[in-house]
Amino acid sequence: MDHGGGGGSTRWGPLIRDPSAARTIGLVTLVVAALLGSAYALGRSLVPDPPTSRSSVTTSATGPHYADQPPTKDTPRRTPEGAPSTSPAEAGQDGGASPQGTPSPVPADGPFGAQTTSGTSLVALTFDDGPDPRYTPQVLALLREHQVRATFCVVGENAQRHPDLIRAIAADGHTLCNHSWNHDVDLGRRSPAAIRADLLRTSEAIRAAVPDAPIAYYRQPGGAWTGQVVSVSHELGMTPLHWTVDPADWELPGASRIAATVVADVVPGSVVLLHDAGGDRQGTVDALHRILPDLTSRFEVEALPDGGT
Repeated sequence: MDHGGGGGSTRWGPLIRDPSAARTIGLVTLVVAALLGSAYALGRSLVPDPPTSRSSVTTSATGPHYADQPPTKDTPRRTPEGAPSTSPAEAGQDGGASPQGTPSPVPADGPFGAQTTSGTSLVALTFDDGPDPRYTPQVLALLREHQVRATFCVVGENAQRHPDLIRAIAADGHTLCNHSWNHDVDLGRRSPAAIRADLLRTSEAIRAAVPDAPIAYYRQPGGAWTGQVVSVSHELGMTPLHWTVDPADWELPGASRIAATVVADVVPGSVVLLHDAGGDRQGTVDALHRILPDLTSRFEVEALPDGGT
């Protein structure tokens, strides 16, 4: 036995001369090297890549509005009368010239290319879902008292039931707007033929009461605009009409809150959404006692132009 040399020779010499021990040491070395390599690769994977240029991201600040977005200053609020709309990819942003006989076009800046403003400094009050024998006469009387003309978006079946009220609306010089036959929020999802039949039926009910009445606008129930309903309304000579001010009177918040919202939010060109039917609208009627004198003292309040002579 070799007793000379350093401690290393004494400890490893016999192992190295042993072939099986040498193979074991070699395998251990390979395993350690592999583990070190894996640890290095793992560490590299945890280092973030350099940021890409922001110029490679495409966004659109002027893209179509979605009614399921949270309300903002520029996005109409979501309500049952402004319920979720379907994708504007279906809708087409038709902001071109209006068909013959309709008012001059204004910027189609609303959801799915619908008109949201009067297009001028005029403020437009609009009343939906009527006519109703309880509330529409009260609204007409107040408008008459304050010498204000408005726009009435009427439901076909109500127009058929109350042709006398349609005649009263027209006789006072208010603008008429088609609001579908029975307030079908899903109408825009139906086929173009079904939409056309619904809108024509509604217009026929209106004209059964006032044969020569211009019907220059269409307002989609729920504000659920789609490409089909926008296209059909244009084909029938009607401008899709949305709104800019919504006091949510359908929630029955009370006359004070309805009036306060309208008075605070109206600016030149606003289109105000109100209701003269579809539920208990006495709060809306009562709110007009404050809304009308306030708005007429600050703005010119007028019906939207109907394209008639």
